[in-house]
Amino acid sequence: MSQTLPILESSPTLWHYCAMHTKESLQSDLKRMGVDPKGTTLAHFSYNSLGYVDGGAETVIDAFIEYMSEGLMVFATHTWSTVDINQPSYSVEHTACCTGIVPELARKRADGFRSGHPTHSVVAFGKDAKSFVAGDEHRGTPCARDSAWGRLLDRDATILLVGVGMNRDTFIHGIEEWLDVPGRLSETPYILTSNLGEGNTVQVLSRRHIGFPAEQFHRVEEPLKARGIITEGQIGDAKVLCHRAKAIYDALVPMLEENPRLFDK
Repeated sequence: MSQTLPILESSPTLWHYCAMHTKESLQSDLKRMGVDPKGTTLAHFSYNSLGYVDGGAETVIDAFIEYMSEGLMVFATHTWSTVDINQPSYSVEHTACCTGIVPELARKRADGFRSGHPTHSVVAFGKDAKSFVAGDEHRGTPCARDSAWGRLLDRDATILLVGVGMNRDTFIHGIEEWLDVPGRLSETPYILTSNLGEGNTVQVLSRRHIGFPAEQFHRVEEPLKARGIITEGQIGDAKVLCHRAKAIYDALVPMLEENPRLFDK
């Protein structure tokens, strides 16, 4: 159960109470949302949205990994904001991610397997984690169908947007890529290098996302909620959007085939 802590506001005589979340209470929230602990889950996070967590971001990571201990837990550890034509080298071990404190701390854990994709890596924990990320260093697009992003579809993963909006849902980028929606990837690739450790490096001709279609992903939020494909829940203090990979894929494919410009500005 969450505990309550007194928080002193601007006046020393004014107090209100906020929840203090624990590993156990966060796991109870996951269970309440119906997240399958033996399946595959990928989560995007706003750590601050969770409220006060006893033990901080490390507790959040512990809660999710332990809850999914009989399945697979995946965190997005993207580096697209720093690895590019001007700084073309990515290191599985050393390159910080641009997706927040939770995945940044998760990628440093010894029991995780981080993929070698130079711009859209993930780190996975649990069942089949090593094979889940294998080969991503050879993928020349952000969300190739035969990358970890495509394997989320194969596994019908649960995708959680914890305190963030639809614009953080990288899986939708994958759907657009697999349908070859025009104007989503750069025409000219450039060489990026992935350092996989122990002197093992791989070079790949890489294309990247262009434009900002993710800022329009919210257009499908309410229609897909009405169909039960996107559901809402709560983890800690955070509002959470949740969907399964296959359901949102099956819903968006006909929509994008009918209107490839669905997410154009």
